Amino acid sequence: MLKYRSLFGWGVSIYAIVHMVWTGFLSYEFVDGTAPHIAILLVLSVIAAIAGSSLHFSTWKDILPYSLTWGLCMAILNTIMSWPFIAWGVFVEPYVWMSYVLVIIVPLFFARGIAITDEISKWHT
Repeated sequence: MLKYRSLFGWGVSIYAIVHMVWTGFLSYEFVDGTAPHIAILLVLSVIAAIAGSSLHFSTWKDILPYSLTWGLCMAILNTIMSWPFIAWGVFVEPYVWMSYVLVIIVPLFFARGIAITDEISKWHT
């Protein structure tokens, strides 16, 4: 069963945090070159990892619907927030597409594997 709070809450939160960090970069004029883009992708990866591990699922297959929804939320919010300024221009940047891919893939690595000893201990209690 899907947890709707995690499903949409993390999608909006990931977008909001990354948007806030990028706005900070803009304030200090740290937007030229590849360094700010790599920095924002690292921030995004950390947030996606936290979101994936917060689900406490045992397999990546359980996390996948959530991470796909988070990527979709980011795309929708990118469209809504940037439309008045650059319309579809936001989707021209390769870093934007890389951010969607990271939001979908990174959480999948944070599934909690269940060890065989955990299963055996369940049988003996």
